[in-house]
Amino acid sequence: MRNEPMRGIYTAIATPFAADGEIDFPALDRILDQQTRAGVRGFVVCGTTGESPTLSKEEKEKLLRHVHDYAKGKSLDLVAGTGTNDTRESILLTKMAEKIGYRRFLVVVPYYNKPSQAGLLAHFTAIADAVGEGIVVLYNVPGRTGISLAVDTIVALAAHPKIRAIKEASGDLKFLADLRAGLAAKNRSLDLLSGDDATYYPFLLGGGHGVISVASHVCPRGMLEIEAAVKAGDRTRGDRLQAEYLPLFTDLFVEANPGPLKWMLERLGLCENRFRLPLVPIGEKAATKLETVVAGYRVDGGQYVK
Repeated sequence: MRNEPMRGIYTAIATPFAADGEIDFPALDRILDQQTRAGVRGFVVCGTTGESPTLSKEEKEKLLRHVHDYAKGKSLDLVAGTGTNDTRESILLTKMAEKIGYRRFLVVVPYYNKPSQAGLLAHFTAIADAVGEGIVVLYNVPGRTGISLAVDTIVALAAHPKIRAIKEASGDLKFLADLRAGLAAKNRSLDLLSGDDATYYPFLLGGGHGVISVASHVCPRGMLEIEAAVKAGDRTRGDRLQAEYLPLFTDLFVEANPGPLKWMLERLGLCENRFRLPLVPIGEKAATKLETVVAGYRVDGGQYVK
């Protein structure tokens, strides 16, 4: 799939931890099996949902190798999360992932540093220049990074032959419309992937191509049904499905991701509710809210369904 456009549902895989604080690979396999059975398009490994800021380089390599080996012989499209707030480190991680066999690299807007748009342009260009095979997927998530890629910057980066997609997680549908108009004005294109589950459905209706999702861990069938409804032009069914699953999409972020997600994954029997500090399990108030939300769904095949 490495030369195909990015379409459909990619799950930003959580990193399970065991009681000793090490990566729980058997639990990871349970999650991967559940996702593969559900029929998602692919996985993002070592992203924010995977608690990448607290994973060592050695742990990232182990995770990337494990999922790459798991995917052999399967119809799965893999993406390696290789972006940091250090351009040199991002290049090293991208090269490491490329050596393992990855051909898609998710690169987040640098957090904390708050570079200018000129700095962002230089950052992503340097990483894309270092890619031998494969493509860079821009990752715009201002809620996490404190800054946003500007439409003009994204359009400029789209001229690079190695920058072929963007995960747009602002949840701002006007931004999507402005980006599509900006790309069209320059006769450029990118694969447009939502990074905001609550607006995944209207993102598809607005011309988006897919999603890199947190919620697809716990309701992949529902998300695939939404995708199918959009493809079929069935707005009545799509609107109904969006209303049914919106509580899950929304309350997965009642506290910072992946806190609510791991709470749900534990209840689905997929992994333990464990984190790397400074993250800790969600508080009592958030847990009570999630108990109410999941009570509105039934569990089938390790996922919540209506």
